[in-house]
Amino acid sequence: MENTILSGVHQAIGNTPMVHLSRLTENFDGNIFAKLEYVNPGFSKKDRIALQIIEEAEKAGILKPNDTVVELTSGNTGTGLAIVCGVKGYQFVAVMSKGNSMERARMMKALGAEVVLVDQAPGSPVGQVSGEDLAKVEEMAKQITKERNAFRADQFHHIGNLHAHEFHTGEEIWKQTNGKVDVFLDFAGSGGTFAGCAKTLKKYNPNIRCYLVEPYTAPFYSGKAATYLNHKIQGGGYSMDLPLLDKSFVTDYIHVTDEEATQVARELARKEGIFAGFSSGANVAAALQLLKGKEKGANIVLTINDSGLKYLSTDLYE
Repeated sequence: MENTILSGVHQAIGNTPMVHLSRLTENFDGNIFAKLEYVNPGFSKKDRIALQIIEEAEKAGILKPNDTVVELTSGNTGTGLAIVCGVKGYQFVAVMSKGNSMERARMMKALGAEVVLVDQAPGSPVGQVSGEDLAKVEEMAKQITKERNAFRADQFHHIGNLHAHEFHTGEEIWKQTNGKVDVFLDFAGSGGTFAGCAKTLKKYNPNIRCYLVEPYTAPFYSGKAATYLNHKIQGGGYSMDLPLLDKSFVTDYIHVTDEEATQVARELARKEGIFAGFSSGANVAAALQLLKGKEKGANIVLTINDSGLKYLSTDLYE
């Protein structure tokens, strides 16, 4: 893309830089390589799936000029869709829980989206979105899709979510590391990044180990009992089935507490100059756990999922 003028900002999505977290790992045996997904135009990795889902729908003839697109979002996919739909001329309606940080709703509105905020389930603390909260958002998204005869982007089911990472993120990781990857890990949101990258990396080297990161109090996929569903790690850990996630790719599960995710996100900002959100903190915390234990000496690759700017109203950077 160097030295070319893009026809729209959607063409700036992807090809994100990779950084060696040498300061955080100076006392560890092994390396962490972090892919900076917050340098996408919408400040998150979800820009990739927004573009992929919309372009696959266009190619299939499902999405036509002036159509409306609807999606349930914790804010990042919605931001990506607001950008892609804005540039391509579609109306976009984002349906989001009131439990997500308000910066996200404001950003989507600024980008031309209509934002519908859904009340949380009784007893859900603000800033901590549970599967129950998400079920209420899903219900509203379905209703609006039907009322407006819209295209539902449906990130939890649409294969474009997986393709974005299989065809692009995973390939970029392989090239940027020259294939020197031992481990890939990701915090489970929709499962698309994990499944797509794991598929591509294992195609090149079946011995690459892939770990799925979950909240310590909501370890749904590893089959452990949940102790508290309302964790702070926004954008994932919903304790629900993820249709795109192929469990055969999972080498093992890693559990990260709210405190670990928060502390490591703050250290990432202070020591590496990388200003990221809760799930990025969870990813790096999980990688540090592995380097201390069974993956001592390994080259671990992960994504920095979104920007800390999206969490200024939370206690992440108080």
